[in-house]
Amino acid sequence: MSFLRRWDELPKEIRNDAVKPYYESLKHKTASLFLKRLFDLCVSLVLILLLSPVLVIIAVMIKCDSKGPVIFRQERVTQYGKIFEIFKFRTMYVHEDESTAQLTQKGDSRITKVGHLIRKARVDEFPQLFNVLVGDMSFVGTRPEVKSYVDAYTPEMYATLLLPAGITSRASIKFKDEDEMLAESTDIPKTYIEDILPIKMGYNLQDIREFNIWNDIKIMWQTFLAVLM
Repeated sequence: MSFLRRWDELPKEIRNDAVKPYYESLKHKTASLFLKRLFDLCVSLVLILLLSPVLVIIAVMIKCDSKGPVIFRQERVTQYGKIFEIFKFRTMYVHEDESTAQLTQKGDSRITKVGHLIRKARVDEFPQLFNVLVGDMSFVGTRPEVKSYVDAYTPEMYATLLLPAGITSRASIKFKDEDEMLAESTDIPKTYIEDILPIKMGYNLQDIREFNIWNDIKIMWQTFLAVLM
């Protein structure tokens, strides 16, 4: 089974000359693409079952800390430009309209007390296991962006949409303290698009070129170590 569409079936913005070499590389990795999806399906299901008590505890903590829903949903972009709803534990006060809070800074006053705690431990991402289970995301891949940032992609950057968006990646590890990097910015979206996004996409594009299931497992292990540190 292949999880890569035919070239002539790709959306127009992805079907460009800069993306073609990445597509040709992935086209010959059918086995790894199959194993990637199988791994995502099996591991996400197992983790959801094992972590269900933790998920309930975090949900209760969020409810006791501030008013609002436990789960935050936001539209993001994944494979082939598909729009989907990403799931996270809510970490901001509802009146701050987290749906428009695309990026945060260190010490952001919009974040709740419990939000600070679960962000620090990176457990606010746990609900994304359900995104992985249904196939909108993968454990490893380019972090899903909001459409306004995808619209700022160069033609080559669209190659990252050949695979599902991911919970983690090498870029995520390198930029795990992104909020601190944006702390001094007076125009966060502009700083992100001009200064941070190109560097992150450099890592993401390299991972597309070098894609195989073993690299995915290696990145997951590196993420685990980075969170512990």
